[in-house]
Amino acid sequence: MIKKIAKHQLTLGEKVGYACGDVASNFYWRVFDVFLFIFYTDIFGLPAAAVGTMMLVTRLIDAVSDPLMGALADRTKTQFGKFRPYLLWGIIPMVAAGVLTFTVPDVSDSNKLIWAYVTYIFMMLAYTFINVPYGALLGVITPDSQQRTILTSFRFIGAFSGGSLVAYMTPELVNYLGQGNEALGWQYTMLLYGLVAALLFVITFLSTSERVFPPLEQKTPLLQDLKDLTQNKPWKVLFVLALIIMMTISLRGSSGTFYFKYYVERPDLIGRFAMAYMIALAVGAASTPLLTKFIDKRRLLMLLMACVAGLSLILYFVPNDNVVLMFILQIMIGLALGPKSPLVFSMYADTADFSQWRTGRRATAMIFSAAAFAQKLGGAFAGAMIGWLLASLGYVANQVQSGASQEGIVLLMTLIPAVFAAISVPIIYFYPLDNKQLQNIQEELLLQEKGTTGVTNV
Repeated sequence: MIKKIAKHQLTLGEKVGYACGDVASNFYWRVFDVFLFIFYTDIFGLPAAAVGTMMLVTRLIDAVSDPLMGALADRTKTQFGKFRPYLLWGIIPMVAAGVLTFTVPDVSDSNKLIWAYVTYIFMMLAYTFINVPYGALLGVITPDSQQRTILTSFRFIGAFSGGSLVAYMTPELVNYLGQGNEALGWQYTMLLYGLVAALLFVITFLSTSERVFPPLEQKTPLLQDLKDLTQNKPWKVLFVLALIIMMTISLRGSSGTFYFKYYVERPDLIGRFAMAYMIALAVGAASTPLLTKFIDKRRLLMLLMACVAGLSLILYFVPNDNVVLMFILQIMIGLALGPKSPLVFSMYADTADFSQWRTGRRATAMIFSAAAFAQKLGGAFAGAMIGWLLASLGYVANQVQSGASQEGIVLLMTLIPAVFAAISVPIIYFYPLDNKQLQNIQEELLLQEKGTTGVTNV
């Protein structure tokens, strides 16, 4: 019989401080998710197919960098910990990359494409440099699974709140700061976002602490870290799941701007539509700790993704003049998707515990960076799908779209994401860690840390 061991209870200040980091991240990620594709086609002037290919190529390059960044972070040793220093070291590259990515150079079309490739790769590498350690920090702030779920809820309340602000304010800021020059407006907007994000990352650095450490005798060969991942069944399930769910989210996020501009023909509502969705995501994230008290994480996630699939299917049949119903369905989808991120990221932290329990080794950043790899891979496939499908159906930027092009935009917003959401449900079924097993694993790890373990791995 294992006696329950007292675990560190996180303060409100630390929860809010950690959440500030994802508010900062969403000044970039939400811009990429909602506005980047249409920025490249309608303002930067690139063909949709070229943008789709670029999204795939650049994100594949960036995705490979995630595990490398995880390996680097896991091997970092400073007086401030393994992961927190990167919140300071990554600020200047991230601010610079954001401004350069949204700068429209006065060069030929072929050189514009080169500029887009180089700056977007720089942007995603800068994002990886700061965001992989930030994500891994979740796994070492506390060893308690429920505390992690609460912390991830705070994190994604921050993420979705920041995303709501970005979704609503970005078009307004571009117009205000650009004074009729959209390209200049984007450049100034990203500079402003970068400065705010820098302040928020500093707050996260100052308000958090690292409390979970690898075993003192642990060796750190990179190949062994990768081998441990391939033998970690819970992580492998989450890897596939993250890829599929990210395709659902990215397809809906990036096509939403096209949907309202060209299908609904109400571009003035793009910001409000995106903001309503983000607020719903935040409310859903906030409900996660309450929901997990009554429903196991795996079952809850299956139920939520089934709802997303059904609601996205219904949206397909909504006519373009029923804006109210569009908003209602979008809000309902946001409420269903909101708990997804807290659930999945707390489950990633749990798989780090599982790996240490099974192998005696811990590689927290590798776990989270490989998770980011799956998400970016899903985003890459989604971006490529959008670009190639729109191009094949005759999409022309800033023009009235043909019937085929409009239908493609609607499919990208509704039926195609519904299919991926539905596919995710049986994948979640194979996730093997339930609440009882997690409690046993985490209590044994605490006993091992004290050198008094009395339980044998099974």
